[in-house]
Amino acid sequence: MASIGSKSIMCLIVFVLFYMQQVKSSSELELLLSMKTSMKDPLGSLHDWIPRSQSFCHWNGVVCDDLSHVAKIELSGKNLSGKLSETIFNFPHVESIDLSNNQLYGEIPSNMSTCLALRFLNLSNNNFTGLLPQGSRIPLVETLDLSNNMISGKIPENIGLFSRLKVIDFGGNVLVGSIPKSIANISSLEFLTLASNQLIGEIPRELRLLKNLRLIYLGYNNFSGGIPEEIGELSSLYHLDLVYNNLTGEIPSSLGNLTNLEYLFLYINKLTGPIPRSLFNLKKIISLDLSDNFLSGEIPELISQLQNLEVLQLFANNFTGRIPNTLSFLPRLQVLQLWSNKLSGEIPKDLGKHNNLTILDLSTNNLTGKIPETICYSNHLFKLILFSNSLHGEIPVSLSHCKSLQRVRLQNNHLTGELSPEFTKLPLVYFLDISGNNLFGSISERRWHMPSLQMLNLARNKFFGTLPNSFGSKKLENLDLSENDFNGTIPKNFGELSELMELKVRSNKLSGEIPNELSSCKKIVSLDLSHNRFSGQIPTSLSEMQVLSLLDLSMNELSGEIPPNLGKVESLVLVNISHNHFNGYLPSTGAFLAINSSAVVGNQLCARGDDITSGLTPCKSLKKSSIWWFFLTFLLGILVFLVFSALVVVFIQRRRELKRKKVESTTQDGNNWEIQFFDSKASKSITLDDILAIGISYKGFYSEISNMQMFVKKLNVNITRSFWTNIQELGNIRHPNVVKILAACKSEKGGILVYEYVEGKDLSEVIRVMSWERRQKVAIGIARALKYLHCSCSPSIFIGHLSPRKVIIDGKDEPRLRLSLPTTTAYVGPEYNGISEKSDLYGFGLILIELLTGKNSGDAEFGKRESIVDWARYCYSECHLETWIEPLLKSDAVNNQNKMVEMMNVALQCTASEPAARPCASDVAKALDSFLRSNSCGLGLKRCGSV
Repeated sequence: MASIGSKSIMCLIVFVLFYMQQVKSSSELELLLSMKTSMKDPLGSLHDWIPRSQSFCHWNGVVCDDLSHVAKIELSGKNLSGKLSETIFNFPHVESIDLSNNQLYGEIPSNMSTCLALRFLNLSNNNFTGLLPQGSRIPLVETLDLSNNMISGKIPENIGLFSRLKVIDFGGNVLVGSIPKSIANISSLEFLTLASNQLIGEIPRELRLLKNLRLIYLGYNNFSGGIPEEIGELSSLYHLDLVYNNLTGEIPSSLGNLTNLEYLFLYINKLTGPIPRSLFNLKKIISLDLSDNFLSGEIPELISQLQNLEVLQLFANNFTGRIPNTLSFLPRLQVLQLWSNKLSGEIPKDLGKHNNLTILDLSTNNLTGKIPETICYSNHLFKLILFSNSLHGEIPVSLSHCKSLQRVRLQNNHLTGELSPEFTKLPLVYFLDISGNNLFGSISERRWHMPSLQMLNLARNKFFGTLPNSFGSKKLENLDLSENDFNGTIPKNFGELSELMELKVRSNKLSGEIPNELSSCKKIVSLDLSHNRFSGQIPTSLSEMQVLSLLDLSMNELSGEIPPNLGKVESLVLVNISHNHFNGYLPSTGAFLAINSSAVVGNQLCARGDDITSGLTPCKSLKKSSIWWFFLTFLLGILVFLVFSALVVVFIQRRRELKRKKVESTTQDGNNWEIQFFDSKASKSITLDDILAIGISYKGFYSEISNMQMFVKKLNVNITRSFWTNIQELGNIRHPNVVKILAACKSEKGGILVYEYVEGKDLSEVIRVMSWERRQKVAIGIARALKYLHCSCSPSIFIGHLSPRKVIIDGKDEPRLRLSLPTTTAYVGPEYNGISEKSDLYGFGLILIELLTGKNSGDAEFGKRESIVDWARYCYSECHLETWIEPLLKSDAVNNQNKMVEMMNVALQCTASEPAARPCASDVAKALDSFLRSNSCGLGLKRCGSV
């Protein structure tokens, strides 16, 4: 009986355990289903999360332990959205939760402390808001990654309660306050990342207690004070990054004790003094960046001890003395940037011979001597920047065989000699500037074959002879041959340069007529032919150059009358025709209306009517003493009068069509409306009544008169007296990346703009499905439009509300900006107090971030646009491309990683918190054009060197 009783008890125990197991499984099932209901799943990643006979252990993203309990939840990068349910921390056995790289939002549930088995938690790259979780006694948690969200507030004072943590990553949020000293209680901590927040105060000296620390990343904050000497006690440290703070004082010599250190980044602070000699004990160092500080003294020869060094960046400091010869003997050195210091002496003669140089930038120093022949021995050098020094001698022959070169800037030195035949055949060079030297010789006697060339500047040298028919590139955009001794004519083949935007040949001895073929260069914005010996008339075909903005023909021997149509080129804003032999009337339209007297002096021109701005005398009929001449003149006068009268009638009619017309509307509120046309075809096709009849909407419509399609938009701005002045500036813009305004209407209570109709969708609608190639095209197109608006329009046009919704992507994938009177949006700079060039650049930077990451900076749900920029800064500095690039672009990242990182570099400079630190539109356009069209890392605007 006892035996039977014990068996019964055992069976009962087994049954109870089995029952409890089933209850727990049932509970975990309910928790999983509750999780699912709280999230949106557009990709169907949770499609198999449904109750059925199959165990949830086989569900996508769920991993169970040996007892069939949920041990891991792995749903990274599934595009899940919604708020995170508290049930996520109710799984009793879960050890790992990874929901990174999704679109989850709201606050992080406060019940984390109930998840006692948790070891790993990754909620990075989402849109979480609210505060950080309070420090809890979760006995096993080792990794806490909440980076790249929008979490605010302070780091909890009791953070030290997470006593088992090995990894803390709170980077890329909007945290404020200082680092709590209690963090020193986490003795097991190995990785500490708090970068890209708004943290202040001094870096705690208590960090010295964290002896297991291997990585410290506190960059992109507002830390002040000095670098704690105590950091030198962290012997396990291999990565120290304190960039972009307000750190002052000298670099502690104790950092030389970090013998395992591989990466030391201290750039963009306010550090002073010399480089501590102890730093040259860091035998494992791979990358050393101390740039953008106030460091001084000489660069010691001891640098030869850093035999593993690959990247050395000391630019933008106050270093003096010579470049150490021992740099030549660092076998792994790839990037050397020492620009913008006060270095003197010669470049080490063996530099490059024993290195693996890819980027060398020594510009803006006081260097003398010759360019070393060994500089491209690695055959990997693609960026050579030596401008603004006092270098002399010839360009080394070895550079003519350096097939890897892509960007070469040697301007403003004292270089001499001729260009070797091979130098003009470098296949990958896209940017070549050797201006401001003493180079000489004929450039037409050698064959130019530079198929990648986009920018060529040979100005301010002593080149002579005729111009070559071709430079061996169909991509040439900027060509400057000014201030040399070139003679002969401009080759007609220049008309085949379809991408040319700027042509300068001033101050040479060129002669002959201006070739009609130049009008085939439809993208030319600036044409400077001044101070030469050109003769003949101005080709009437120049009026066909629809984006021409600057035309300088001064100091030549041109004659005849000014083509009337030249005044009708609406993009033309600056003209100089002084000191030629022109006669007749000065056109009274376009850029000639307000031309300065200095721009027309030295001709036989006269002004029409009451034009006084040009300083020219009014045109008068000449008196003839002879009766015959009087009679003939009289007859001719009558004939001219009749013809002129007919032309005046036509002209007045045309002017009436194009000028403002005040019209009494028939609307119910009795408003008086005015309309002004900026397009002759539109003035003949539509009337004010047509526009008002459409209704004030965002729809395209066809005019019944000419089947002309247009787009009508209501202006939600106050109509002021300056309305017509502002609209006139916008209506005169003609650029391939700007939507043309056809007409404008206004009343006392509102306004309407009529645009040409562009078939396509706005960027915000298509950005998430665009390929990398299409996104590059969009970035370059917008940059070119900004460059035109800021640099070529007079006065400059500032958008003030640049956002993806203002960019139309047409059928050819070209971006088209739709301009309007400015309003404020999330895409203006944080300093917003009016529109400017810098506020436009801020908006463009946010668009670049969105093109790269897919994250929408203006999303009202999150509201803090600064956090998007901070997050982007964090991503860029970390260089973990796969963590921030748009998932759709990951397959393109394999071959385009450098370009993507460089575009982010430009984006971050455009979104600098200080407006003065943002680049200008022309530099941005050149930067994007240069590196997006090249095959590797481009120039950037700051971090990649002095471009």
